[in-house]
Amino acid sequence: MKYVMLLMGYHDGPSCGEDEAPGEEEFMAFDAELEKAGVNAGGIALAADPEDFTSVTKASRDAEAVVTAGPYPESREFVGGTWILDVKDLDEALEWAKKCPAAVGGRIEIRPLLEF
Repeated sequence: MKYVMLLMGYHDGPSCGEDEAPGEEEFMAFDAELEKAGVNAGGIALAADPEDFTSVTKASRDAEAVVTAGPYPESREFVGGTWILDVKDLDEALEWAKKCPAAVGGRIEIRPLLEF
């Protein structure tokens, strides 16, 4: 079964101390561990600076689209990237999420992927 790990960050920095925040080398090592285990089915890294974000919303089908700079203003979280895991079940996906460096000072959301 495939799950997506959504790596959630915070606009005002990690919830841990800066000295505890994971670095790029930790993410690269985690990616290599996923590859070695044969569960890495892809992923992407996204820009982490809210100034690079753009949102599009529509109040209804017939409404004009509204384009705004930045993420949703009421949220302090943003998606920093994803990994897609090809694992046997949710428990295995959760075990990988617990190992992910993004859990330190951030949050990881696990969602099953729908396959059509």
